[in-house]
Parts: sequence; structure tokens; C-alpha cells
Amino acid sequence: MPDEARVVIVTGGGGDGCGRSIAARFARDDASVVVSDVNEPGGQETVRVIEADGGRAVFCRADVRDDSQVRQLVAFAEDTFGGVDVLINNASALSEDDGFESWTDPLETDLLGAIRMTRWTVEAMQRRGRGGAIVNISSISALWHGRRNAGGFAGYDVAKAGMIRMTTRLASLAGSDGIRVNCLAPGWIATGGALKYWESLTPAERTERGVPSRLLTTGEIADAVVRLAVDRSLAGRVLVWWSENAPRLIEWGDRGYRDFVE
Repeated sequence: MPDEARVVIVTGGGGDGCGRSIAARFARDDASVVVSDVNEPGGQETVRVIEADGGRAVFCRADVRDDSQVRQLVAFAEDTFGGVDVLINNASALSEDDGFESWTDPLETDLLGAIRMTRWTVEAMQRRGRGGAIVNISSISALWHGRRNAGGFAGYDVAKAGMIRMTTRLASLAGSDGIRVNCLAPGWIATGGALKYWESLTPAERTERGVPSRLLTTGEIADAVVRLAVDRSLAGRVLVWWSENAPRLIEWGDRGYRDFVE
């Protein structure tokens, strides 16, 4: 589809990190962007940033934990721009508490919220009748099979692992409806707490604690997301980007374990 016709929904677009960068990146490619978040001032700021750069965007507040709000968000995009062509499931809730009670919000937001968004967006894309693309934002934290160094957030890690499996299970939509679902699993990103922690360490301490020597930028993340959205050869694929290496696709049908021990 031509760039000027693309309508994009970005959930979690109200922060000053990846969501805003992704939304702005699509807008620079002449897409019409629906920015969504529970953070209304942040979402409106993302719209202002896009409009100041000559792009087209609107804000729609929606909590992806609420199915009725998700349906209203998709309907808003259809009413405002005529349909939905791309969905970026970026909304996230990360809790640093490791108790079981902290699992609920990440699971409801990152995983079940993405499932709700995907369900109603797929129906909208089917009504529009010209296919589309969905990109799920996971994390390398979903890939670790145990950790040699302390880290990770339990509910977040479980939710991000679920997003990877959701992506591969929906690969068949490409053949049946022309809707390609792909996933980005990035490493450490230069935003928020990760950036502050990284900056507090010396190079030697980073090596000792298993912290990468460099962080991914939000611009790099946005570029990778756009690639997954526009590359028609990709469906049901997971793009992994360890912070220090180039992005690489997991081989289709990979069993999930590189090495075994007796």
C-alpha cells in the first residue's frame, strides 16, 4: 500500500521513549497516526511533536486492559481516517516488584492488551479489505532460559514471552487475509531506568554484571519496527536485537533451545 494511505495505531505512544519515536517515524513516512495511551498529556505531546514536524496525528486515550476502550480506539481510527493498516502493540506496564501480585498488570497490559488490540484490529483490517501489518514489541527478557546474572521482571518477562508465541501463532493470517504479524524483541534501550542504571556503571562493572556495552536508541527501534511493518516477505517472524549486535530473525520453526546438556 502507498505510504500516504497508511493509517497506523501506536499504543503506549504517550511516553518520551520508543512509542513516541515509532509514531513520529511513521508520520515522517506520510502515515496518519493514531497515538494512544493512558497518559493523556504525554499522548498529546506526541501529537504536537509530530505536527511540528509536518506530520498528521491524533490522540485517543485508551486503556488496553479494558476491552470496550480497545474497541472504541479501533472504531476511532476507522471513523477518523477510514480504517487501520498498521498496529504497533507497544503499550507496557513494568513493575520492579517481583512478587506474584506484581504479575497482573504486565500480563493485562503487555499480553492481554496486545491480544485485545490484535483481535479488534484484525476485524477492522478485514473490513478494509486490503490486508495490513501488526508489530508486537517484546523483549530479549522473554528469551532467557534462566539467568546467570540477576535481573528481569517476572510478570513483564512472562508477558513478553507470550507476545512472541502470539506472533508465531498468527502467521497464517498473512495467507488468509494479507495481514502480517511480526515481533521485535530488543535488548537494552537508552531510555528511563535502563539508561540511568547503565550510566551509573563503569565499563568494567557492565562486563561483570552482564550489562551491554552499548544501548539501542529509540530511533533504531523505530526503524526496526517500520521494517517489520513494510517488508511483505515477513510474517510470523521474530526479530531479535541484542544491544551490541545487528538485528537478526529467529529461524522459522526454531525449537527454542540452542544447546543441550546431558
